[in-house]
Amino acid sequence: MMGTILAGHFQLQDEIDAARQALHAAGFADQQISSFFLNPPGQHDTFGPGGDRARSPGAKDTPAGLAKGAAAGGVIGAAVGAVTAPVTGPLGPVVGGLLGAHVGSLYSFAEMKEAGAPEAGGENRAPPRPPGMLIAVAVTAQSEAAALAVLRRLGAHHLERAEGTIVAGDWRDFDPLSAPRLVA
Repeated sequence: MMGTILAGHFQLQDEIDAARQALHAAGFADQQISSFFLNPPGQHDTFGPGGDRARSPGAKDTPAGLAKGAAAGGVIGAAVGAVTAPVTGPLGPVVGGLLGAHVGSLYSFAEMKEAGAPEAGGENRAPPRPPGMLIAVAVTAQSEAAALAVLRRLGAHHLERAEGTIVAGDWRDFDPLSAPRLVA
């Protein structure tokens, strides 16, 4: 059964241990508390081959951009190789084309990276959770203020409220890719 969960980030394991003890002292059972290390974005291993997604969100234009750069560079390189054919021999246009394609693809990749155009719909996205130690506690309407006071007093940062289930100290339905709902 899903309920409300409050979570806060700390930098050190000792801070997590102190928060766990303070939450116990405030009346929260060990089964209601979950703590774990949260990996940086892209390193959650939620996708089969590794990582978070099948495709990097900012890489949607990469195949077309690289092909365009490689084609343009290849044509220019082959033309230069053809002009130098009397000196380089029959391999001049081939080597020139290959070298030009490589340089063209690198140039187009750098150009796409510098453009930095945001993804469609990405402008309004909440920033991802920061990596580090996370402690979460299942709360009720009556106990939420007490848990929030404990976490704030101990210096938790990026406090968030979520819906989920903590069973035997494990936040089973935690989604590292979900947008955090920060507590003001």
